[in-house]
Amino acid sequence: MNPQEILLSIVFCFQTLLGMLGNSFLICLFILVFLTGHTLRPIDPILTQLAFANSLVLLCKGIPQTMAALGLKNFLDDGGCKTVFYLHRVARGLSLSMTCLLSGFQAITISPRVSRWAELKARIPKYITATCVSCWTFYLLFCITVIENIKGPGSSRNSSDTHQYEYCFASVKTKEYRILSTFIFSLPDAMCVSFLVLASGYMVLLLSRHQKQVQHIHKTSHSSSRVSHEIRATQAILLQASAFVCFYSLNSILVAYMHSRNPILGLVQCSAFLASCFPTVSPFLLICTDSQVLRYYGGLWPRNVALFNLSVCPSWA
Repeated sequence: MNPQEILLSIVFCFQTLLGMLGNSFLICLFILVFLTGHTLRPIDPILTQLAFANSLVLLCKGIPQTMAALGLKNFLDDGGCKTVFYLHRVARGLSLSMTCLLSGFQAITISPRVSRWAELKARIPKYITATCVSCWTFYLLFCITVIENIKGPGSSRNSSDTHQYEYCFASVKTKEYRILSTFIFSLPDAMCVSFLVLASGYMVLLLSRHQKQVQHIHKTSHSSSRVSHEIRATQAILLQASAFVCFYSLNSILVAYMHSRNPILGLVQCSAFLASCFPTVSPFLLICTDSQVLRYYGGLWPRNVALFNLSVCPSWA
C-alpha cells in the first residue's frame, strides 16, 4: 500500500466518522426529546430526516471509498453494488430536498404577517408530513434506473461498455442516452439549488430590512458592540446556502463530466469526497445556528441547564 492510498483511506474514514457523529447526535437528540414527551417544533421532523439522509450518504459513500482506498476492490458483489449506489442516490436526493424544504419553511416562517405568505404560515405545519412523504416516494422511484446500470466487479464486462468506479462498474450506453440521462438526473439538483438560492436571498432581504428598522435601538443599547441577532441570523443562512451550493454544484459538475466519458480515478475520488462534504458539515452548522438544539440538550439533562441561557446563535422558528 502506497502513501497516497493510506492518506486517502484516512481522509475518507475521518470524514465518515465525523459526519456520522454529528448526524447521529441530532437523530438521537430529537428521538429522545420526542420519547420524553417534550413538544417538538414543526421544523424538527425535517431536521431529523435531513440528519438521517446525511448519515445514509456517508455510509453508502464513505465506507466503500475507505475500503477501496485500502486496496479492497472486490468486497461488493453485483447485488451489493446495486444496493449501495441506489441507496446513495436516494439519500443524496433526500438530503437536497430536505435542505430545500427546511429553507422554504424558514422563509415562510419569518415572512411578515401582512405578506401573501401569512395564510400559508398558519397551515404549513400540516403540510410538512405530506411533503416529506412525497419527497421519499419521488426519490425511491426516480432512482430505480440506477439498479439496472450498476454492475458488480464479478459481472461479465469489457472495458469498452463499462465505466469503472473503483469498486463497481456502470454500464455505458449511447452518447445520446448518456446526455439525456445526465440532464434528467441533474434537473432535480438544479431545481433544488435554484430554490435554495431564491429562498435564502428572500430571507436575507427580510432580515436586512428588519435590521435597518431596529438599527437605532442597537446604537443606543449597551449591547451595541455585540453583533445583532439579525446579522447573525443572516450570516447563518448565508453559511448554510454557501455550503450547500458550493459542495453540490461542484459535485454535480464532476458527475456530469464523468457521465460524458470514462472517468479517471482521481476524479472519482474527488467526486466521492465532495459528495460527503455537505452531509459531514451540515449537522455541525445546524447545531451552531440553532440554539434550540442546545435547549433540548439542556432539558434532557438538568445538569446542563446552563445551556438554556446560551445565546451563541439565533434560534430558528
